[in-house]
Order: sequence, then C-alpha cells, then structure tokens
Amino acid sequence: MTQRGVARTGLRAAVTAAVVVTIFAGVLPRIASYSDVWAVILTMSWPEVASMLLIAGWNLVTYWFVQVAALPGLRYRQAAVAGQASTAISNTVPAGGAVGVGVTYAMYRSWGFTPGEIARSVVVSGIWNNFMKLGFPVVALGLLAIEGGVSAALVGAALTGIAVLVASVVFFALLLRSDHLARVIGERAGRIVSRPRRLLGRSPVTTWGDTVVRFRGDTIDLVASRWPVLTLSAFVSHLSLAIVLLTALRLVGSGQDTVSWIAVLAAFAFVRLISALPITPGGVGVVELGYVAALTIGLESPERAGVVAGVLMFRFLTYFLPIPFGLLAYLFWRSNRSWRRIPDPKSGFSGSVPGNTR
Repeated sequence: MTQRGVARTGLRAAVTAAVVVTIFAGVLPRIASYSDVWAVILTMSWPEVASMLLIAGWNLVTYWFVQVAALPGLRYRQAAVAGQASTAISNTVPAGGAVGVGVTYAMYRSWGFTPGEIARSVVVSGIWNNFMKLGFPVVALGLLAIEGGVSAALVGAALTGIAVLVASVVFFALLLRSDHLARVIGERAGRIVSRPRRLLGRSPVTTWGDTVVRFRGDTIDLVASRWPVLTLSAFVSHLSLAIVLLTALRLVGSGQDTVSWIAVLAAFAFVRLISALPITPGGVGVVELGYVAALTIGLESPERAGVVAGVLMFRFLTYFLPIPFGLLAYLFWRSNRSWRRIPDPKSGFSGSVPGNTR
C-alpha cells in the first residue's frame, strides 16, 4: 500500500473512532444514563433472553435464503459460511462492504462458481435488498398516515426513497430491455472508467459492452425463474430484522403504549436508509443514535432508558454477535477442502456442485 493509501486508511479509521466515541460517550448518555439502561436489561428473565437469542438466530438464517435464491447451485451450508464471514467483515473493517464482497467472491470461486455467476448473484441480491430498503419507508409512511403520526421530515424521506426506488427499477428494466441498450450502458460505463485508467497509464476498458450483454441474458433467465422466491426471501429477511428490534424493545418493557409497533417499523425503515451510507463499519454508532433519536421523542427519562436498552440489545444481537461467528466461518472455509470445486470452463459452471439442499 502506498503512503497515500496508508494515510487515507488512517484518516478514515480516526474519523470512525471519533464518530463512535462521540455518540457512545457523549450523546447517548445524555438521553439515558448507562446505569439506568443496564438496570433495565437486568430485569429480563432467562426465558426472555433465550427467546431473544432464538429470534436473532432466525434472523441470521433468513440472510441465507436470499443468497441461495440468487445463486443456483449454492447450498444453504455454503450460504451460511459465506454470509456470516462477509457480515463480520462488513461490521468491523472500514469500507467493509466492498471487502466482504471480495471474500464472498473468493469463497464462491473456491466452490466452483464462475465469475459471471458470482457477479450476477451479487448484483441481483443487492438489487432486491435495496428494493426492500427503499420500499419499507413507503409502507411505514402509509401506516403512519393511518395512525396520524406523519411529519414533513418523514414525508420528505419517504418521497426520496420512492424516487430512488423508481429510478432503480427503471435502470434495471432498461438494462434488461434489449441487447442494444445493455451494450450502450456497458460501453458508456467502460468509457467513464477508462478516463482515470489512462491517467494511471493503464489500457482502456473495451469489453464491457459484450460483458453487459451476456450479463443481461443470464440475468433475465435467473430473474424470470426466481423473482418470486427472491422477493419473498428478501422481504422475510428485512421483516425478520425489524421483528428482532420490536422484540428487544418489548422484552425490556417498552410496550405498545410507550412505542407503537408502527413507530418501531417506521424507525427501522428510515434508519435502514441511513445505514446504507458508509460512515462507520456496519453503521456502528450512527445506527444506534438514529434508532434512539427516532424512538425517544416525547418520552420521559425512565421510558427513554427502556428504549435505549432495547436498541443496544438489538444491536448487540445483530451487529456484535455475528462477528465471532463470522470469524469461525472464515477459519472453517480456510481449513475445509471437501467443498472445493474447479469450475468447468465449457459449461460455465461446475457440474460437481449439487443442487440446493438444506
């Protein structure tokens, strides 16, 4: 890594640390003291803790459904290893999302999948997940309108989500509409990328047009056969995460009269949009503050302590707890050789990888 790269990485790490420390040491204690928050958490019974762990475990499993739906031939056990490892990296490393994709690519390649299949699965699963991220605020806004709790800020955020969602759908539809449009998109993207490459003394990109055309044909086949299961699995995955948040709040005593389930769903939907910004790894600090700010408006001090306790428990189960499991998954992949396959260059896919089994 160059000195400039090291300096950039160091600066990013310093900014991340400053944001996290400011939020956890300076902002959250002003909303509710940690002693009060801990006292609320200690009121939970062991059956409640066990049920919380079960729901959080189910939430982790739902991520695998999307991966299996987007990559024909992927086993659930492979999805578990790749999903946990990439999640752990995304939650701990600056720009961890990109690094996590790289680790997922390496794992899929080792199991016999071709670069084209992997790229298609990453793009398709990413698109469906983003559709859900952008669609949930719209649903939440409708529910809030029924309840009578709509504000100008929420309307603005929902309208932004709708605009981005529509633009994403239109772009995806144009990409799949014809070979000609796909080739034009690929060639123009190649020209954009080629400009900085020339400045670095590298050759321009000339094959993206053909690559996008091939991608279009393969993606049409995948989407045509699997869009129902893609949509259902992505919806279940996002809804399960919201249920973990709601359950955590309910188990620490934040009942319907304190924070309604519609308010929780709305907070979840809009904070998920914020979490898409790579401010800190996994949105640590920023996400917690977003949930707490959205859910403690108008509450008294004891009620705020309960909300903060629920949010912190939710984040522990969905952000911190997957990290050690992800490390174990990565070490398993590095040591396990029985799943390794060599892609068949003639078929574009390793015939030795069986179909989906759970």
